[in-house]
Amino acid sequence: MIPNGNYRLAARDGDKVYTSGITPKINGQLVETGKLDNQTDLSGYESVTQQAVKNALQVIEQEMHNDEKIEQIVMMTVYVNASEGFEFHSQIADFASDYLVEVLGKTVIGSRAAVGVGSLPGNSPLEISLIAKIKSKS
Repeated sequence: MIPNGNYRLAARDGDKVYTSGITPKINGQLVETGKLDNQTDLSGYESVTQQAVKNALQVIEQEMHNDEKIEQIVMMTVYVNASEGFEFHSQIADFASDYLVEVLGKTVIGSRAAVGVGSLPGNSPLEISLIAKIKSKS
């Protein structure tokens, strides 16, 4: 993944890695675009949300050493490109949380926020930012 500007996709400070907002892209292309509204079939966004999480985890792993692993996702923020009146932000965030539990385990998941916004870069339907605590595997 390559940033679309003069910034880094992740920054490390000691045992914490902070990601930028990460969108659901494959090979540099968004897998979905557009705003979500109350008529949107949210089931179609599970894989879209999972792709954003996969990308965020990949960005974190690039900041880690070979002998390290993610100890905890301290905070996850899910930004949803939502139409006025959209009410299901937490359902989109649940897709992300459920995927993190699947790949990292329940005890690794921390707090989260799900926020509706008026627009996102490239008309992405969502963007995810993670703060991860890293520790040595030994």
